[in-house]
Amino acid sequence: MRVLLMCAGVIGLMVTVMAQNPSSPTVTLVGDRFKPLAYDQMTPAQKALTDHILASERRSMGGPFNVLLRSPEMGDLAQQLGAHVRFHSSLPPKLNELAIILTARHWTAQYEWYVHKQAALQAGLSPAIVDAVAAGKRPASMQPDEATLYTFCDELLNTKHVSDATFQAAVTAFGERGVVDLVGVMGYYQLVSALLNVDRYPLPAGVKPELAALR
Repeated sequence: MRVLLMCAGVIGLMVTVMAQNPSSPTVTLVGDRFKPLAYDQMTPAQKALTDHILASERRSMGGPFNVLLRSPEMGDLAQQLGAHVRFHSSLPPKLNELAIILTARHWTAQYEWYVHKQAALQAGLSPAIVDAVAAGKRPASMQPDEATLYTFCDELLNTKHVSDATFQAAVTAFGERGVVDLVGVMGYYQLVSALLNVDRYPLPAGVKPELAALR
């Protein structure tokens, strides 16, 4: 009986220690100008941001999040916006990804392009459209909804405005909510592009940049 009680006490102590010191998640961050952080080095706010991202649809800290850890409260709000505009937009995934790669192309954001080119193709966007966007050219052949979205994004990115005709075409195709979701996803990925470019965020080993500078 004494042995059983001693064993129970040891097990209880081990459970208490484990509860007080839960294992840290494995987080491998990447950066250039912003030094990659380890989970155990993070402040409580930084750990909260990391935990929220790892528990979200993303489940990855790749991209801008090592930079956003430097302002974790802003970063947490930004990642919530990013999750919504990427995974819960009223736009179909193919069109949403087209808007993202157009934004990446505008900023020559190499890592953003690398990730979302693959996502766009998986969502059903034509390789010919992706190649034209990479070259900075209007695709020669698009479906009507793709052409409407391309025109809207191209005007907004390059002139900072859209014409009445372009606006009305987008509302007709996507509804007012769709237009707002479109502006939202472009705005969020402009923030991401800026963060990545400021950091000089590296591509994975062996991957070469695909985007040439636009004239």
